[in-house]
Amino acid sequence: MSSSIPQQPTSPTAASHGRVRTSVPDTRSAIDRSIPEFPAAKSIDEDNYFRLHRPPPYLSQISRDCADFINFHHQDNRRIVLVTSGGTTVPLENNTVRFIDNFSAGTRGATSAEYFLENGYAVIFLHREFSLLPYSRHYSHNTNCFLDYMKENENGNVEVNDEYQKEMLVVLRKYRYAQDNNLLLLVPFTTVHQYLFTLKLIAQELSVTGSESLFYLAAAVSDFFLPSSRVPEHKIQSQESGGKLVVDLEPVPKFLSRLVDSWAPISMIVSFKLETDNSILIKKARGALERYSHQLVIGNLLQTRKKEVVFVTPTDENWYKLSDEQIESNIDIESLIIPNIIEMHTKWIEAKKLDAL
Repeated sequence: MSSSIPQQPTSPTAASHGRVRTSVPDTRSAIDRSIPEFPAAKSIDEDNYFRLHRPPPYLSQISRDCADFINFHHQDNRRIVLVTSGGTTVPLENNTVRFIDNFSAGTRGATSAEYFLENGYAVIFLHREFSLLPYSRHYSHNTNCFLDYMKENENGNVEVNDEYQKEMLVVLRKYRYAQDNNLLLLVPFTTVHQYLFTLKLIAQELSVTGSESLFYLAAAVSDFFLPSSRVPEHKIQSQESGGKLVVDLEPVPKFLSRLVDSWAPISMIVSFKLETDNSILIKKARGALERYSHQLVIGNLLQTRKKEVVFVTPTDENWYKLSDEQIESNIDIESLIIPNIIEMHTKWIEAKKLDAL
C-alpha cells in the first residue's frame, strides 16, 4: 500500500541552509541493552503505585471527555484505537525546573494516528504535550519556519505559496474531516505519572468496546522515576549539594502486564521495542511477548526505524521494509504498518466472537 497522505513539504530554504541536525545520536555510545528486563508488574505493584502517587487534578475532565467520545463511536460500531505518543518526563522537583526526559518527538504516533483515521478508526491520541500531532506534524516538525510556506499577496493578505497549495489542501481536508466527524480526541500528558494514571483511566473507559478497541502503545515511557515522597518542593540548590547531584531513582512498574491482564483483557494490544543493537532486537521483542502475553511487538532499530520494522507475534516474525523507490518518494513506513495491524485486529475480533459462542 502506498501512502496517500502527503509528506511534509521541503522548505524552499532547507537545502541551501545545510542545517546541522543535533537530534541524530551517536549510536556508538549507546548503552548495553543485553541486561535482563525488569519483571512484569503484579497486582500489588499496581495498588501501591496508584495509592502512593496523587492522580492528576484534571483526570475527571479527561474521564468525561473519553466517555463521551467512546460512547459516541461505540453506538455507531466504529472501531477505536488508543495511540500513545511522545516521551514522558520524570520531574526532580515539584516546582519543576529540572527533569529527566525520554527521547521521542512523537513522529511514529502522530503519523500512525493519521493512517488509522484514514482507515476508518476513531483515535484517542494520548500524547506528550507539545509533541507532534496528527496533520499539523507535516509543517511543525521542520528545521525551517512555518512562515516559509506563506506569502503576502498584492492585496496585503496572507496566502499559501503556489507550490504548496495542493498538498496543504489535502492535509487540511483530512484534518477538517476528522474534526467535523469527531474522530480524533487529543489527550495530553507530560510526566510519567500523568501518563500511567491516564492510560489506566482510558483503558477502563474503553472496556465497554471489548475487542473492538485497539491499543497502539508508541509512547516512550520512562524506565525510572523519583517517588513523590522524595521529590523536593522547590528547585534543588547546587551549592547545598556540594556541586554534585545524586538522584536515587526507582524502576517504573511494568504496567503492560496489568493492561493485558486487568485493564483491557479483551482488547488487542500492540507495543514497541526500540533497540540499537540488531543482534538482540528479536530476542528482546519475543521476551516482551512472553513476559506480558499480549498480541504484537513491533521491533525497530534507532538507526533504521523510519525505513523498516519487524512484527513479532507469539508464532511468527515478519519484516516490513520500504523499497528504495518508496524511500526516495518519502513514503511513510506507517503506510505499511497500519494496514497490517488492522488486518490482525480484524482477525482478533473474529476470534473473540467465536470464543463467545
